[in-house]
This record gives sequence, C-alpha cells and structure tokens, in this order.
Amino acid sequence: MSHPNRERADRILDAAGELLLRMGYRKVAVDDIARAVGIGKGTVYLHWRNKELLFQALMMRESADLTDEILGRIRADPATILPHRMISEAFLVTHRRPLVMAMLRGNADMFGSLGDLALRKQQDELRTQFEEAMLRRGLIRSDVPNLTYALNAATLGFYLGDTLSDEFDGIPLEDKAAVLAHLIRTAFEPPGEPDPAAVADVAAELSSALEELVSGYRQGIYAHDPTRAPG
Repeated sequence: MSHPNRERADRILDAAGELLLRMGYRKVAVDDIARAVGIGKGTVYLHWRNKELLFQALMMRESADLTDEILGRIRADPATILPHRMISEAFLVTHRRPLVMAMLRGNADMFGSLGDLALRKQQDELRTQFEEAMLRRGLIRSDVPNLTYALNAATLGFYLGDTLSDEFDGIPLEDKAAVLAHLIRTAFEPPGEPDPAAVADVAAELSSALEELVSGYRQGIYAHDPTRAPG
C-alpha cells in the first residue's frame, strides 16, 4: 500500500516538473510549487530541505522511470542490449521525456546548477561497464580506436543535432532512431549474427546493474520523506 506522504511527495514532484519546463530552474520558487499542489510551503520542506534537493529528487525519479522502461524492454527481448538496439531504444525513450531531454542538452537556463548531478557519474560508470561487457563477449568491434569517444560522439549528434539547425525537423523521430541504429550497427558491431549465449550473458549482467541503479534512485528520491527515516 502506498503511503499518503509518498503520494504527496509525488504530487510535489509532478508540479515541480511542470513548472521547471515552463519557467526554468532559477525562476521556480518553492512557493510556486506549494501553490500548484495546494499545500503550504512548510509541507514541501517536510519532504526536502531545500529547492535543490527537491529538483534532484525530480531528476532521480525521471531517470528511474526511464531506466525501468529500458529494463522492461530487455526483459521482453534480451537482444535489446545489442549496441544498435540499446542506443536507439534509449534515444526514443529519452525523447519522450522532456525533462530528461532538457537535462541532457545541458539547458543551463532550465537547470541552474543541477546539470552536474551525481546521476551523470553513475551513468558514465554504467556505460563503461556496458562497453566492457560488449567487448568481452564480442558484441562490439575491438578495432575501433577510442571506442568510448567514438560511440559518444556518434550518439550525441543525434541528440544535439536539431538544437543546432532546424534543417532536419521534418524527419520523424522513429526514422531518426532507425538511422542511429543503422550507424551503430554498421560502424561498431562485428558482421554476422551475434552469439545468443553472449547476448543472454550481457543482458543478465546489464539488467542487474540497471536494477541496482533504479533501486538507488528510488531510495534517493524520498530520502527526506518523513515516512522513511528521520532527517
């Protein structure tokens, strides 16, 4: 059974997310969030001591939900972990979350000092683990120089390209994801069909890493929730 305080915390985060997208981090005050939820400002502080912690909780919840979505896809089909599928699925899932997109694009106006969340460090560690597992099991080419840089640069262009020019606005999102998958498949994966045992292994390893990440996020979201722990 979900606790009423947890439900209230989620309502506060929902309101904070809407205001963040509309006004940007600097302009949103805790007062605005409280008013949107119909509670007093003091009640917001029962959950999070300050505005920064509240918005960190919001981004953790976004990241947890996004990661859960990707986990669901891996459980439904372990081959989702192949680089071209993983990267293009993540591209689609991320684009459907305006807050995550804004965070990714380092929208300083929207996020103030929140851009350097610990989330990024965890995601970098996860990416390293993903690449190492892929290399170990032969699911990614070992002859690509500066593999991490190459993958990152190839992928990031798809996220940031339309912020630099509106030339390609007419291309549907699904088509962009298909182009990304094609690029990763042809540039970074060995030719031929992947070994099903290798796919299953990496899927299991990655799933447990993602589950751990999600449970860490979920604990962090409500860290100041009075139903859980003092402080």
